[in-house]
Amino acid sequence: MPSLVSAVATPASGDADTGSQVSGGERRSEARERLLRTASRLFYDEGIRAVGVERILAEAPATRATFYRHFPSKEDLVLAYLRGVDAQTVAAVHAAVAGSSSPADAVRLIGAAVADDLVRPEFRGCAFLKAAAEYADPRDPVRQLVLAHRDWYRTALTGLFSEVFADSPRRGRPEDAAQHFVMMRDGVMSGAHLDGVDQAREAFRRGVEGLLTLLH
Repeated sequence: MPSLVSAVATPASGDADTGSQVSGGERRSEARERLLRTASRLFYDEGIRAVGVERILAEAPATRATFYRHFPSKEDLVLAYLRGVDAQTVAAVHAAVAGSSSPADAVRLIGAAVADDLVRPEFRGCAFLKAAAEYADPRDPVRQLVLAHRDWYRTALTGLFSEVFADSPRRGRPEDAAQHFVMMRDGVMSGAHLDGVDQAREAFRRGVEGLLTLLH
């Protein structure tokens, strides 16, 4: 389905492997991957600023020399962590598109992936929202990476909603629908543990269905 593929096509300035503009080309090694896995778990569970390099080295385990050979600074490690989350999200969006028979079904599958995340035992909210709360400076590379990821996600949804609405006489604005989807996603990922996961998932699903059926 060329039209669906074009809806989430790789931006001209993006990374060819992920379809996003935030991925890097770091050198791979077993030690690097072990450090990144450990840091990713700790950053997500406990917060980025709360976890120091010494803690990561102790749990990886790894030497300081090994760490700095792969990550010149903690910021480089943080960026690699978020690029990994970005790559997983982009892959999930592409899988939803590839596994759908229509743009509307693709949107539903993307929404289902969000809803399924909420019931994972290790779920602690959106990694990007959590990172943004810790890095408020808009000039900070971490904050810029978060914004680049969100821009890609919103653009992909806008493309899908453009096809959902097509030439309907009640056609909505695809960019508004995409922004609405992102806002609902932010809300359910931030508040599900407070409001009850089952109720939050159902409310999110109804919201996604409403975007698909009420605006065209």
